[in-house]
Amino acid sequence: MKNKTGMVVVAVLFLVLLASWALARPWRGWQGSGGWGTGTSYDRFYNPALADTLKGEVVRVEQVVPLKGMNNGVKLLLKTETETIPVHLGPTWYEERLDVKIEKGDKIEVKGPGLIFKTNRPSLPV
Repeated sequence: MKNKTGMVVVAVLFLVLLASWALARPWRGWQGSGGWGTGTSYDRFYNPALADTLKGEVVRVEQVVPLKGMNNGVKLLLKTETETIPVHLGPTWYEERLDVKIEKGDKIEVKGPGLIFKTNRPSLPV
């Protein structure tokens, strides 16, 4: 009888310990956006007044981490008639799942709100 009671006590203590560990984890926010979601530091740069449509040729496609702590994203350099501007397409985990791949030399049109970083260089997230 002592053996059964001891095993029950150990099992209950284990479950209490496991539950307290699970509840003690700090809130990590919604998993998956990697800093690209609404209400993040990156989102605070969003300025709908800078919304624009650009046409041009893709000069380069590369990985980018716009702000410290964010997941990788995809950025392209778009050469328009007047300038070459960086365009943030979005998080890599999202872009990799799309059927359409944008590559160097593609002629595209992008629409999106503008962002201005500390360098005061505009960037266009799509």
